Amino acid sequence: MLATLGCPTLGLVIALILAFVPFPGARELARLIDTFIPLPTFLLTLAFTFIYGSAGMLNGVLTEGLGFATPPVNFLYSQWGVILAEVTAYTPFILRPLLATFSQLETSQIEVASSLGAKPWRIIWSVILPAASPALLAGGSLCLLLTANEFGIVLFIGAKGVITLPLLIYGKAI
Repeated sequence: MLATLGCPTLGLVIALILAFVPFPGARELARLIDTFIPLPTFLLTLAFTFIYGSAGMLNGVLTEGLGFATPPVNFLYSQWGVILAEVTAYTPFILRPLLATFSQLETSQIEVASSLGAKPWRIIWSVILPAASPALLAGGSLCLLLTANEFGIVLFIGAKGVITLPLLIYGKAI
């Protein structure tokens, strides 16, 4: 459930930045994020293990560089690790429809709201979000289905006490 809320939130923030904050490399960053869509979830989980795991790069740098006796970062094998992995894996599924919606948004609406004195948050709330709500609902529904049906991330991370529908069925079948 938390991953289903995290994906639209993060996706909306990233889409707003990519669509409305001009910076060099925005298009390349959007394409890089798109590369997460076809990846199997176990590859993402494997990458998270290499980065955030107890013997991962982050803990290696912190234990050797700062002299910690035990690895200080150990959230990966918990519910929070599963949520982070699911949000990372499924946010691009929300980002794509949002960026498509933002590309079709009339810039004149934003310019009129701005010329009438609307602050950026007011423009986002009154102009951009109403146009983006169908894309947010569609992407959020897809994320809900994907996270409820998640098997690979939970199995590969090995989080204790995190049960999804496929894991429940798998556990009963075994």
